[in-house]
Amino acid sequence: MDASNPKSNNGDNLNSCLQCGACCGFFRVSFYWAEADDGGGLTPASLTEPITPFIRCMQGTNSTVHCRCTALEGEIGQAVSCNIYAQRPSPCREFLRSGENGQENGACNRARARYGLPPL
Repeated sequence: MDASNPKSNNGDNLNSCLQCGACCGFFRVSFYWAEADDGGGLTPASLTEPITPFIRCMQGTNSTVHCRCTALEGEIGQAVSCNIYAQRPSPCREFLRSGENGQENGACNRARARYGLPPL
């Protein structure tokens, strides 16, 4: 999903991710350490924390109580953006909103439900 483009991939609706952001406040965003810029990748290492010697996560997402990615700006369910969108790690690049490409994403809908948002 290209959040810099306000149209969804099929071009018919406003990008619901720009209003949602629930996934960024619900899931741990963990990825291989080398995706960070100190390992040759793009994601700013200063915004990550170690999980194991080989796995990192985005700061703020390694909590079951108040999970929220440090790169998320705005109010979930209202208007959000990622302040490192071009450098986001692979889990963020691969996560599709429910309904994208005609496929339901139960994880997206679970995150939305956590914030009282309807499924897509």
